[in-house]
Amino acid sequence: MPTFVSVEPANFCQLACPECPVGILRASTTHLPANYETTLDNTRDIYGTIPMHFYKQIIARIAPYAHTLQLFWQGEPLLCNQLPEMIRIAREAGLYTIVSTNAQRLDLPLARALAEAGLNRIIVSMDGWTQATYEQYRRGGSVEKVKQAVRYLRQAKTETRARMLIELQCLYLSTNEAEWGIFRREYKALGADRLTMKTAQLYDYKQGSPLMPADQRFSRYRYEAKLGEYIPKRPLHNHCYRLWSGCVIDVNGNVLPCCYDKSEQYVLGNIREQSLRQIWHGQKAQDFRGTLLTRRAQITICTNCDE
Repeated sequence: MPTFVSVEPANFCQLACPECPVGILRASTTHLPANYETTLDNTRDIYGTIPMHFYKQIIARIAPYAHTLQLFWQGEPLLCNQLPEMIRIAREAGLYTIVSTNAQRLDLPLARALAEAGLNRIIVSMDGWTQATYEQYRRGGSVEKVKQAVRYLRQAKTETRARMLIELQCLYLSTNEAEWGIFRREYKALGADRLTMKTAQLYDYKQGSPLMPADQRFSRYRYEAKLGEYIPKRPLHNHCYRLWSGCVIDVNGNVLPCCYDKSEQYVLGNIREQSLRQIWHGQKAQDFRGTLLTRRAQITICTNCDE
């Protein structure tokens, strides 16, 4: 059974990041919800937050064997008003909890609520130190809100004596390449405990991308002259630990093999209709793992994976 599980609190976001399916949709439609109280209890709803009664069932089912719960996937988790309560429930069940956020909604009361709920680790995405660089990727966002959010988290952590790890995360992009040194020098002064600089996954990478950093050491891709295109640096081997250790559950209850299945091409089952044990050991899951062990290159989501 999986030892770590990602559960999606909300499947929508305020930003329009160019390499995020939710962000791409945000940039092209006005139909994403403005009401943060929306849930998916109504089957006619497409976007919203996970119903609490459904979430409690998930935690009860995974608590006997999982040790880590990631409360994020594609949407912005802080748009789910019940997030602190979700963290509290997971912590009482003995799960280590992680949240990743754009921090646009994170004020001091929410920072305190997260700390008091027992959140173990929060990842704050800030892909630019100045507004001019930040907004080139985090479109529609404010870098000052992110910086203030980190300060709020530090204040809340100190006041509540929480053991919450505050992690600042920045993607290696051409747009912020000149600021990498600033991140390394200033992240602690801002209030973060840790800095993670991360290579970026790009969708249209074969002919290059304007987001690729000039220093190719910090790109997931390299130019292959024989092919006349860019290819992933990491060789594609017929193995992957993730398929035997974790999974993703979206707001609708669909169980996915991993976080790279952003378009939900490989739904293994729905936890509202089957137990996670049935899905985990079911035929779809077994077939998917079998294909990966023999013909991984045929699985679309695996061809652009750095695991």
